[in-house]
Amino acid sequence: MPKHKALAWALSLLLSGVASAQSSTPAIAQFQILRKELRDTHARKDWRANLAYARSQQALLNGAPNSRLEVARAQLFLGSTAAGLAELMRFAQMGQSVDPAALAPDWKALSREQAVVRLQHAMEENRTAIAKGSPLFALSDPGLLPEDIDYEGQTELFYISSVREKKIITADAHGNARDFVQAPDGWPVLALKLDRPRDRLWATEVAIQGSELAPPADWGRSALLCFALKTRALLRRIEGPRGSALGDMVLTRGGDVIVSDGEGGAVYRLGINGTKLERLDRGDFISPQTAALGPDDRHVFVPDYLRGIALLDLESQQVQWIPMAGRFTLNGIDGLYFSQGELIAVQNGTSPERIAVFRLQPSNREVASEEIIERGTTTLGDPTHGVVVGENFYYIANSGWDVLDAHGRLKEGERLSPARIMRVELRKP
Repeated sequence: MPKHKALAWALSLLLSGVASAQSSTPAIAQFQILRKELRDTHARKDWRANLAYARSQQALLNGAPNSRLEVARAQLFLGSTAAGLAELMRFAQMGQSVDPAALAPDWKALSREQAVVRLQHAMEENRTAIAKGSPLFALSDPGLLPEDIDYEGQTELFYISSVREKKIITADAHGNARDFVQAPDGWPVLALKLDRPRDRLWATEVAIQGSELAPPADWGRSALLCFALKTRALLRRIEGPRGSALGDMVLTRGGDVIVSDGEGGAVYRLGINGTKLERLDRGDFISPQTAALGPDDRHVFVPDYLRGIALLDLESQQVQWIPMAGRFTLNGIDGLYFSQGELIAVQNGTSPERIAVFRLQPSNREVASEEIIERGTTTLGDPTHGVVVGENFYYIANSGWDVLDAHGRLKEGERLSPARIMRVELRKP
């Protein structure tokens, strides 16, 4: 589930942050505490204290690009111009772009410096369009607000969840769509995954907090659903903890469901025959998104919208963060997928939004290189999730999230346009 939609504050990172408090304190609590401190020190212009909190935020967020903006801003206000510009250049070297005039106290006075010219050039380069994907089809109903997608090979049908119309549809490769099932509780449908060996379809529905897309009395509720593929009957319904948003999921090869709570910062497992959600993490996450099953049944890659990508051991519950190393932007990921030593990421929390492929080292614990599939195009809009089918990756572009406000209403002057299913070949023969 894209957290910049459910948690508007997560995107205002220039005024938000976290610090590494004590390791026993859950990451989400650290984030909330230090977000307040950064806001308060900014308001009273205590830039030395602000810089200290910004550096703590940078540590907790594993050097994510937006955490570097906080550090750079404090340094510039303190008059440490060289240090601030160096931090901004690291931000740009991670493929990101921002208007630096919003950070510096007097950007005009700096604009002729050689370092500033290089910085502006780098950020302009990061905004240039890349388009390696091609459209497969457009969804004819612009009101769907599609979120997740999966593919069933025998019927050659895509299964797609709808947030605004609170249902799951199927579509063929030409875009011919039919309703599959309505959400039983009348809440937005977010995640979905096919369990092909067992002829099941798992999905989640979420009464998004503060959204007009769900009744206020239900806000803060979410549920994990299991449907029979042939009869469309609802076979199981497991409700999440109050205040949770069970927005993203992956299935293990054995049929267990791994589901992320992007609101409460938790990752849960439901055993194939289980009746209760089992928490897998130890408070490591702020906003976990769509996990990707690793090459074995023991590990999953969990993208945290703010902290980056963690490798979670399902048995020991240990977490190891994949280093960004000042080179790779691993935060802002909504959908994540593992295939043959690569992580394919749909990043709607980066600037610009993009589809990226991260090639891993053989250990699967470090990134070796990256490739941008799409960014800065007029058709990408707000991408959400995707699915790997053989050598191809299909992803949802122009979902429509970007034209809605925090309450799920259309922004003034905006309109919904048809979402697109895009295709890119991952590896050429």
